[in-house]
Amino acid sequence: MTASRPDKPPRRSAAHAASRAVPVSAVLGRRIKECRHAADKSQETLAFEAQVDRTYISAIERGIANPSIETLADICYAIGISLAALFEPMTEVPRAPSGERRANAATPPEIKRSRLR
Repeated sequence: MTASRPDKPPRRSAAHAASRAVPVSAVLGRRIKECRHAADKSQETLAFEAQVDRTYISAIERGIANPSIETLADICYAIGISLAALFEPMTEVPRAPSGERRANAATPPEIKRSRLR
């Protein structure tokens, strides 16, 4: 039995990350999946028509990916709906922000100020 170290956060599995999907992403993914089924298209066909990878469509539908508005517009065009129709009645999404966002792990470049003086 190993003791957990208090200075190190526990590792999270991919399944755990998927279970904590942001509600808006999860609802949006379900909506895209429903519309894709209504259009009688496979993930592969939709991905080809929207010019994205099939695994990306899968990640969007599972609420894991965060697609750009351009990608959403391409997906909507491919399944024959408008962006307005995609977002229309999202009553199951809470109005308050979830507060969970990814941390920015980027390190800014070092600025040398010797030439500015």
